[in-house]
Amino acid sequence: MAVFASDGIEIFFEEAGQGNPVLLIHGFASNGRVNWTNTGWVKTLAGAGHRVIAIDNRGHGFSAKLYDPAQYSAEIMAEDARRLLDHLAIPTADVIGYSMGARIAAFLAVNHGARVRRAVFAGLAARMMTGVGDGEAVARALEARSVDDIEAPGPRGFRIFAEQTKSDLRALAACMRSIRPLLSPDRLATITAPVLVVAGERDEIAGPVEPLVQALPHARGVVLPERNHMNAVGDRRFKQEVLGFLS
Repeated sequence: MAVFASDGIEIFFEEAGQGNPVLLIHGFASNGRVNWTNTGWVKTLAGAGHRVIAIDNRGHGFSAKLYDPAQYSAEIMAEDARRLLDHLAIPTADVIGYSMGARIAAFLAVNHGARVRRAVFAGLAARMMTGVGDGEAVARALEARSVDDIEAPGPRGFRIFAEQTKSDLRALAACMRSIRPLLSPDRLATITAPVLVVAGERDEIAGPVEPLVQALPHARGVVLPERNHMNAVGDRRFKQEVLGFLS
């Protein structure tokens, strides 16, 4: 197991393949293996000649579990990603983020643009600018005694997924209660790297693709037909579009 200290916080990561580095940043309640290995991404990218680095965000997977909401935010986790690149002596990488990982990737590109050669923002599009749902309702669902006590379908779905990924529910609740700053069009306009925006046609969490594409100086969008937030991540066309974009 590979770990490093990011400002004193133990962060887990895994590597595969050789070539141009690609940093993978997973979504909320997931981890590197669930989001990227189990869906075939690591094999696909490594097979295409890339050095693949998959991080477990703080509070997730094998990384340290923290219970103070102040220890979580997309900007803080973007610094974990930047420090991982430092740790591996990688000056510039392609970055792919899904859902919460897309927000983290965006903050990495905004705050450390020289480190991001190309970026893929997937599973989060217009709602990167407008916000996603009721975080407190999700946090309460994560803290509920049982999934049977949760009535709202959205929060219930997050709880079910968190249990499937064997996540630390208390850490995830703290993460969900953290400050989740929106990315304004003005800040997005500072991203100079080429960006591919991808979301499923039925992904209500992501929102529409085109508003985010329009806010970015060098971006194009892909809508995956018939896909939602959960099943878009392993979509074959998604992989094909990313391989073409990275090449």
